[in-house]
Amino acid sequence: MHNWFECKVSYEKVLENGMQKKVTEPYLVDALSFTEAEARIIEEIKPYISGEFTITDIKRAKLSELFFNDNGDRFFKAKVMFISLDEKSGTEKKTAVQMLAQASDLKEALKVVEKGMEGTLADYSIASLSETTIMDVFPYSEDQKKKIMLV
Repeated sequence: MHNWFECKVSYEKVLENGMQKKVTEPYLVDALSFTEAEARIIEEIKPYISGEFTITDIKRAKLSELFFNDNGDRFFKAKVMFISLDEKSGTEKKTAVQMLAQASDLKEALKVVEKGMEGTLADYSIASLSETTIMDVFPYSEDQKKKIMLV
């Protein structure tokens, strides 16, 4: 089970026109605690940012699954509803979970989520799909990434 933390990093970014602008960008990191999340995001971000940066916020990200796709350059959050039947009352019960899919557009993100859910025995429906501002995701190791290949 992964513990995902959304870490916001603030730094001076050099724009295409040469101007500098202070930006705050969110990243996702796999860690056991807030302290470890801060240490991991600092280590992961160091090679990409020249100059000073600060971690402005760390919060838990309640994600049940992440689907990585090498073609994608953005991350999309999917709200998936698992549908089960309540034995006692005989009514449908829906349980919402959040998932993250890496894709280049909304259509591809839907395909990535559907491909990732293949083989799932439970009934489900995708309630919503939206683009996030997350810049990158850092799992503990590359082989922990559940890669989805679209054909």
